[in-house]
Amino acid sequence: MLFDELIETIARRMEEGTFIKGTISQPRYKSTGLGKVKLKPVQIKNDMHIQFEYHYDRILKHDNVKLEDIRSALQQQLEQFKQMQAEFTDENVHIQLTKKYKVSWKAEKAEVKKVVNLSHNRKKNYLLDEETPYPFLIRLGVQSQEGKVKKQKYDKFRQINRFVEFIDDALAHLPKDRPVRILDFGSGKSYLTFALYHYLHVEKGMDIRVTGLDLKKEVIEECNRIAHDLGYEQLEFLVGDINDYNDETAVDMVVTLHACDVATDMALARAVKWGAKVILSVPCCQHELFSQIESPALDVMLQHGLIKERFAALATDSIRAELLALVGYDAQLLEFIDMEHTPKNILIRAYFTGKKANDEKFAKYEAFREMLQAKPFLEKELADAGYLKTD
Repeated sequence: MLFDELIETIARRMEEGTFIKGTISQPRYKSTGLGKVKLKPVQIKNDMHIQFEYHYDRILKHDNVKLEDIRSALQQQLEQFKQMQAEFTDENVHIQLTKKYKVSWKAEKAEVKKVVNLSHNRKKNYLLDEETPYPFLIRLGVQSQEGKVKKQKYDKFRQINRFVEFIDDALAHLPKDRPVRILDFGSGKSYLTFALYHYLHVEKGMDIRVTGLDLKKEVIEECNRIAHDLGYEQLEFLVGDINDYNDETAVDMVVTLHACDVATDMALARAVKWGAKVILSVPCCQHELFSQIESPALDVMLQHGLIKERFAALATDSIRAELLALVGYDAQLLEFIDMEHTPKNILIRAYFTGKKANDEKFAKYEAFREMLQAKPFLEKELADAGYLKTD
């Protein structure tokens, strides 16, 4: 089979609706940082798409490609890899590609004919079902009294479910033999704090104690009323600042959502000091590096204020993830919710592993920091606390 025939065969079977899922792997070029690409069919607004899930070292990205564009998308990815595993309704296929793109196609008949599932971002993926009434969502105004998601609150419902997915993924890293201590810095109106408590305590039956911390007294008072009304006995909200909260010596999970600028770094540093097993952080307003960056090699980009602002934000979060990795965490930058809903869509997820970083990893980080002439607040906090070596 020729390479063009391979593209046409897969595309045609996708159009026919017999494609279930696939994985493109074994990259030809390590320099791209892309390890593999997973594919599956999804239906969005009654139109068929193929979802491409790109797996980088610490980042996952998604792209939903219309069938009319699928051939060029397939070609672009298959040119970068050496193999593909594809699952169809009637057979499983292993595809190998040589250096000159000669194709080996090995098929094995499926014992039972499978069914394609086209659901996307609704019941299939939602851990909180949109047809089920949840007292906390009703009380927060996301659902009606009948338990229906309000049209104007559907984006919030989707955001809550995305967050619950991250909580579910973190279960394996939380203790099972004692109560779990969780802190939420900058909890605000606490949609996600209530969702966290509901999912872990009500649905998973875990013994947890959760504290939400925020500076707005009236918001904290309302959240405490809601927690009391719902009978959430191990959920409390306190007025306070991240930097002044010293009531704990050990915490299992730290959540920080949209804490502005270095307040995120304060929370991350505090999480490391407490030995948090899980950190979930959605940064906001990353201004620190904007005024520090001084790199002639990047002047073509950074001469434009808008580009400099966005680059500084991405560099800030990259530095945060790398610093967490240097002090023993498996840290990833993940998509929180689609860019169409909010520009603040990057979530830092870190699980403590205790794995020590080698000198090469430190050197790479230092080279990047020096290139930008940056003085990251988080690095200073971790170094001052003795968790990070300094130059």
